[in-house]
Amino acid sequence: MAGISTKTVHEIFQTMDYGSSSTNTSTAQSWLEKHSRTLGFFVDGKFSSPADRQTQDVTDSKAAVVCSTVCAKDEDVGSAVSSAARGFKTWRELSCYQRAKVLLKLASVLQRHSQCVSELCELSQSSTSPTVLIRLAQYYASWAQLRDTLMPEWTPHGNAVIVVPGKTTTLPALLLAQLFMEAGIPAGVLNVVTGTEASLAAKLAQNPQVNYLTYCGCKQTGEAVAKAVAGWGVPMSFSLSQSSVCPFIIFDSADLDSAVDGVIELAFKKKRDFQWVLCVQESVLDSVVARLKLRMAGMKCVSLVTETDRNLIDVVVQEAQQQGATLIQSCPPPSTGGLYPPTVLCGLAPSCESVISPPPGPVLPLISFRSSAEGVTLGNHSPHGQAASIWTEDLTLALESAKSLCLGSVWVNCHSVMDPALPICGRRESGNCTDGGREGLYQFLRPSLSPSLPRSIPSSINYAAFGSVASKFMIPEGFDPSSVPRFYPQLVSGQLRKADSGCSRSVLAPGGAVLAHCPDGGRKDVRNAVEAATKVQPGWMKKSPATRSQSIYSLADSLDKRRRDMAVSIQTQTGISFEEAEKEVELSISRLSDWAARCDKEQGVTPFPPQSGSALSTPEALGVLGVILPSSKPLLSLVSLLGAAVAMGNAVVMVPSEKYPLPALEFIQVLQASDIPAGLVSIITGGRDQLTQALANHSVIQSIWYWGSKEGCQFLQYSCISPLKRLWLHCEEEEEKEAGRNWSSSNPSLQEELWRKAVVWKSIWIPTA
Repeated sequence: MAGISTKTVHEIFQTMDYGSSSTNTSTAQSWLEKHSRTLGFFVDGKFSSPADRQTQDVTDSKAAVVCSTVCAKDEDVGSAVSSAARGFKTWRELSCYQRAKVLLKLASVLQRHSQCVSELCELSQSSTSPTVLIRLAQYYASWAQLRDTLMPEWTPHGNAVIVVPGKTTTLPALLLAQLFMEAGIPAGVLNVVTGTEASLAAKLAQNPQVNYLTYCGCKQTGEAVAKAVAGWGVPMSFSLSQSSVCPFIIFDSADLDSAVDGVIELAFKKKRDFQWVLCVQESVLDSVVARLKLRMAGMKCVSLVTETDRNLIDVVVQEAQQQGATLIQSCPPPSTGGLYPPTVLCGLAPSCESVISPPPGPVLPLISFRSSAEGVTLGNHSPHGQAASIWTEDLTLALESAKSLCLGSVWVNCHSVMDPALPICGRRESGNCTDGGREGLYQFLRPSLSPSLPRSIPSSINYAAFGSVASKFMIPEGFDPSSVPRFYPQLVSGQLRKADSGCSRSVLAPGGAVLAHCPDGGRKDVRNAVEAATKVQPGWMKKSPATRSQSIYSLADSLDKRRRDMAVSIQTQTGISFEEAEKEVELSISRLSDWAARCDKEQGVTPFPPQSGSALSTPEALGVLGVILPSSKPLLSLVSLLGAAVAMGNAVVMVPSEKYPLPALEFIQVLQASDIPAGLVSIITGGRDQLTQALANHSVIQSIWYWGSKEGCQFLQYSCISPLKRLWLHCEEEEEKEAGRNWSSSNPSLQEELWRKAVVWKSIWIPTA
């Protein structure tokens, strides 16, 4: 960047070399020189660089060392947390206007230092741009202003943050921290510590003042972070977009020239947000390939992020050719080095390794499909669910395809369009967090009346053997079943069944007497329930909200008709008075009616992004949920969670409390007498840990809501990173000490929290000329 080019403009255009900066000295280089090219931590509003710390180099695209950063130790993390705690106290006491004023000033500061930010991002090979950061500051300044007006019952009022940046974001993060201070943010509100992400995440989780952790990066490091943090009682979310594979779908109704332009622009850039797979309809395949050959002719080689990527590309290309693929290349690849020509691998099958996991660099797999329905199926073929770009001039096809794709963002006739007004929400293996828009704010808030996950120290758990210990409720050998008045079956796949294992367990009265027997469900019962749920859930989700509402109203009516039987079961099981039991049934009927009424009231939004065109943000069902029910208010808690899940289009596999399963077993008859489709709801009785383990290991389950032991929470945090699930964890023993969740409360924020846990957001971009 430094220096003035000796080439003419004509020569630069002829060679397509990069022109030099018009300034003699790069602002980024000056900033680095000011810090002697050794950057420490940014803690408590200033840089610090302890002398006895290890360092790691930051390199540019040519593997040249740009500067070095310091690796944090335990005491550095402790200092950052203490600083953040002080900063949080100051920050939350400011008014909404004062916090908004700081963020608005940050936007102007970023504008003033945009060249330095841009150059640092270029040096560290980060895809962030000053324009995006300025827009973020402006957007969230408005939310800071409206925070108390629009979300008064959610806490906290302003968070303090400790950032552990990755290699490509270290320099921009440290500069941003400095710019935040220039904008007037209190010291300690933003701290940056550098080092190994997994080890620093574990150290942060161990500090009782840290309340939430979120990770953004690759799947491998995310798994290490999840396992290091499990058991410390810190909620976590993951955005694994770096390893996401996204489809670029060209239908036969597309403007092929524009679509191929989009492919060239997106796939062969040096820095890509995602890995892409090109899907082309067979009727236009030859035309697309011909246009690709024409556009790629004469394109220069693209420099790779690291030279080791070259070895990966060579292996993938060779394997694809052995499987019958043909290559489209702009020029022959050099024998060695960190350069590679833009390449398209044609004629691949969807099961090829290069399609499932494309290599880094300018290599694009191409697969074909026959019908538009098959194209959508291919788009959902990847285990990831980050984004897709679809190209068609048929608006009906575009909207129907966007709706059918199980992805967080869908771009119609465009790609890589972002704006903080719309949420970015990962699906499946791409993440379980929501960023952007109003929806993204709730990730870092909770209702003031909702209990938080209590802090703890990890227990010594054999994760492989978790759930294998027999429950105390198992029927002892030699017990006479004729002495028990009734056997309650469980509800699996819409049918009343015994457990697949054939084993039973005891339902005990408060005094210890055996009231009844029920099945001891296990892994096979969970598998059968999930198989049935996956068949019925797509149809249930596609029903209109009004239709789902009527079905839930019928469920409330069915419960009303059996209110006395349900009250008797609650009284018999829990030992409370009949009047209290009747009140719980009455509240349960009212709660179901609330969810029925809410079905067609919760809609998406149509924000006004600064780019031309239209955008939609819509809530969608997660899919199949696993719910391990609490012991408190056994009927009211069941219908509250069940109503939230099915009202939004989900299917549910529910595990009743081991202590009080009788109300849930009685509720099975209520379900069967309603209009709820068979298989949409399954109720499986059995050992809580055994069934938790079965739900955690099932790849189709998208989310688990858990009320149980501290060990169960730890197991789920450790296990549910692969396959990745959304977790809502509650340590029931600790919550009971603090009164726990008030299931009888009608506070709107508690109901909104339930609703938001039951949906995932999709953004659809539709550009105009």
